Parts: sequence; C-alpha cells; structure tokens
Amino acid sequence: MLTNLLNIFFPPVCNHCKNTLTDHESFLCISCRHLLPVTNFHFKNDITVKNVLYGRANIQSGTALLRFSKHGIVQHLLHQLKYGKNQEVGMFLGSWLGEELKSIKDYSTIDVVIPVPLHTKKLKKRGYNQVAKFGEQIAVKLEANYDDNTLIKTSVNKASQASKKRIDRWYNNKELFDIVNVEHLENKHILLVDDVITTGNTIEACCLQLQKAKNIKISIACMAIA
Repeated sequence: MLTNLLNIFFPPVCNHCKNTLTDHESFLCISCRHLLPVTNFHFKNDITVKNVLYGRANIQSGTALLRFSKHGIVQHLLHQLKYGKNQEVGMFLGSWLGEELKSIKDYSTIDVVIPVPLHTKKLKKRGYNQVAKFGEQIAVKLEANYDDNTLIKTSVNKASQASKKRIDRWYNNKELFDIVNVEHLENKHILLVDDVITTGNTIEACCLQLQKAKNIKISIACMAIA
C-alpha cells in the first residue's frame, strides 16, 4: 500500500526522457527502450570485441550490450551511472545482458564474474564502482560467483590517455593493476566486466594480471562499445 501511495504522489519516471512510466514499464519507457542501439554481438557470435584485443590478450568470448555515441542515450545513461549516483543503470543493463547471456553456450561455463576495479581513492570519492551492480546482476543470471577482491587497482592514472602514444599508454596501464590470491582462479572461466570498451587498453592490462592464474579462460562483457 505504501508503494502505491508513493507512486501516486511521486510516480516513477523514465530514466532518460523523464516521462511518467506506465504500470507495464520499468526504468525506461518503451519509446526510449526502442532508442537503445543494441549490438546483439553475443547472438551473432560477432568478434568485434575480441578484435579490439587481437594480439594483446587471449579472449575466449567478448560482447558489449550497446553502442556508445557522443550525446546519445547510452552516454546519458552512463553519465547518470558514473556521476549521478544512479546505480539502477548498472542493475538494469546487467540484468538485461545476463538474461541474454545465460542462453548462449559460450557464456554458460562462466565460473566467476570480475569487475574492472577502481583505485581505493576513487572508490572512496565516488562511493561505488560503477561496474559493480552490472557485474552482480550478470553473476546472478549466470549462477556464477561475483569477485571484486581478487583484481585490484594499485595506482591512479596520472595523465590523460588521449595525450599518450599507444606504447606509453600500454606501459602505464600495465602497472595499474595487480592480482591477489591468484590460486583460486586456476582452471576457471572468468567473465571480466566493464562499462565502455574503446581502445581496450584497460581490459588488456587486467587480462595480463588474470592470466597469471593457471589454465584460465577469460571472456569480456561490457555495457557498451565506442
């Protein structure tokens, strides 16, 4: 009853256009859902994400739910997630992608979902890892473990990635991450999750650490690809 009363005085609104949601809508209205540029990579066995990391990391499977474009709906939602403290974005996208991945053979063997970590300073400032809810929801759907303690970020980027040559970025990112208790990842299929994949440098640096575990398989799932 309390929920019904709250909905009368404070009706839920679409997280993009801010129009009032109907009883059959949640998070986004139907119109805005239709605006989302889905990739369907995982349904088509598309290797776009794997190709971003070709020759740099050994990836089993890779997907991204949406396509990111400047000033588009995806950027708007991710801005809410990262800077507006709206973690519902991550939950919505994670539940959506997880529901789709559980029917895909390549992802049915996932043992552990691991998020790209934030440095403790940034985590303390923001209050949360923007990828956490996304990864947690995928883990629930895949009936896999969720582990945000094994892969850690050891230092903060000190210069703009755009201002560096690729080799400099690689050396910089290579030193940003570390792995602890690597033994418990041995013989596991890991799903590494992140928000947006662009150059793949961050994912590559994480994979270099994860590959310290023996007989490991790594797959990638991102909210979006730029």
